[in-house]
Amino acid sequence: MYDVTEGRILIDGVDIREHDLYHLRQRIGYVPQDVFLFSDTVLGNISFGKAGITQAEAEEYAKSAAVHDDIMGLPEGYQTMVGERGVTLSGGQKQRVSIARAFAKQPDLVLLDDCLSAVDTNTESRILGHLSGALSDKTAIIITHRIYKMLAFDKIIVLDEHRITDEGTHEELLARGGYYAELFERQSLDDER
Repeated sequence: MYDVTEGRILIDGVDIREHDLYHLRQRIGYVPQDVFLFSDTVLGNISFGKAGITQAEAEEYAKSAAVHDDIMGLPEGYQTMVGERGVTLSGGQKQRVSIARAFAKQPDLVLLDDCLSAVDTNTESRILGHLSGALSDKTAIIITHRIYKMLAFDKIIVLDEHRITDEGTHEELLARGGYYAELFERQSLDDER
């Protein structure tokens, strides 16, 4: 959405500014924290950006996003109109429909921007269980305030006050102590409660 102000971003070894923007956007699945749903059916919202998706396919993506059961509880299931900006759905349901939309696109690069903030820990675990397999052959950038023990990241970049304070694998960051280790310990205690 924005050009970099310093340095450069490479995708497949090529500067992002040299890629065809239309094709690049087709390869990216983006799930923002503040989800936008269209005044359309649930099926229409899941299939947005990927023409030709059948309801059966949408149901599989919705199951992966742990929202299928919620959809089936709606008055008309996948044909239910969600209203402007998805007003008929809860925050967690909207986020999960948006995650299903990203899965339906079958992107090469997945960008998840704190998209599990409105879901409970049980639902989060179900979604993360799917993500670990679904992201295995993709590039994933996950922006979050939580530490996801279930996912194996090649690299974790820790930001504090808008600055990179550390980077490494989960194990390396825990071994070094510091902000990441403190956050992990606090979160583990909260999860136990």
